[in-house]
Amino acid sequence: MAYTVLIPARLASSRLPNKPLADIAGVPMVVRVAQRVRSGMPAGTRVVVAGDHPSILAACQTHGIDAVLTREDHPSGSDRLAEASQLLGLGDDDIVVNVQGDEPLIDPALVEAVAAVLLAQPAASMGTAAHAIDNVKDFANPNVVKVVLDARGLALYFSRAPIAWWRDGFAQGLHTLPQPAPLRHIGIYSYRVGFLRQFPQLEQAPIEITEALEQLRALWHGHRIAVHVSEHPPGPGVDTPEDLERVRALFAA
Repeated sequence: MAYTVLIPARLASSRLPNKPLADIAGVPMVVRVAQRVRSGMPAGTRVVVAGDHPSILAACQTHGIDAVLTREDHPSGSDRLAEASQLLGLGDDDIVVNVQGDEPLIDPALVEAVAAVLLAQPAASMGTAAHAIDNVKDFANPNVVKVVLDARGLALYFSRAPIAWWRDGFAQGLHTLPQPAPLRHIGIYSYRVGFLRQFPQLEQAPIEITEALEQLRALWHGHRIAVHVSEHPPGPGVDTPEDLERVRALFAA
């Protein structure tokens, strides 16, 4: 199973300046991500950082990580991935997996599973992942994105609201979880490159604007998203200085 892992990396970050280059046990974070992914990938899989600044490329080159320089003014991560796919000469039928550059603890097996679920679903343009929610607090949290699936494991809808809504069980308020357990969306994606090139040109969907969830654009335009259901939640990402210190402590240990 050959595919390309693309790791988009923007130097600017409002909460954590120069985040891709943040030091984690002597190695820049984006390099840690690439090393982590590459350590568990099958033969033929390429791992490439798509950076927006020469300093990111220099850090990758120092540590033997492939990288391409993309424009600074991309409005979204998918635009950056589309440009990187073009720079790498990927064909429309090729598959890329988008791994965020702030997830140094990501499980390589999850990356491979998200690639595999797209290969297994010819009707899907994208793949992603989810895992079962085990507490009411996460189910009610609008920052925890939920997804519901059809019988084939394709996404029916993503929402910040608690879905699927248990009509009878929630009559007295949201105090327990329905069964089967609702699913939390994990923000990792695989794409067919032909769709990835098309996606940034698609009109924004009203539901995408309402929910502030970019993947709803694909569903609104009739594209399907295959979902791998993982047994485990992903490792913690790095969004804030506090997150960075926690990850540094894990690497130090």
